[in-house]
Amino acid sequence: MLEDAINAWHDAVNRRDLDAAQAAVTDPVDVSGPRGAGPIPAADFAGWIVRSGITLRPVSWHPVGPDAMVVEQEASWDGGAAATVATLFRVRSGRVALAHRFGSLHDALASAR
Repeated sequence: MLEDAINAWHDAVNRRDLDAAQAAVTDPVDVSGPRGAGPIPAADFAGWIVRSGITLRPVSWHPVGPDAMVVEQEASWDGGAAATVATLFRVRSGRVALAHRFGSLHDALASAR
């Protein structure tokens, strides 16, 4: 169930599927990244995937609890920039409730503990 929810999140983000994005997260969903953090409505998360232009390809999976996983990802943006990042996910009731992005796997794992 944990992996299914995170895979649905990645699929929605990468396809820029607004309906699937709203269905993949709790309302609100707690997000963080380089531009800030906090709980946002699911509808705003759906808009973010379009505005950001991000694509995230999972590279490695690191369980950190019964409802939490750190996923290292190869990220790219419409503008052509690319980077390796890691996201700490927490899942509740089959949906992503928290997605905190970090600049490194080390930082994401440290935050999870």
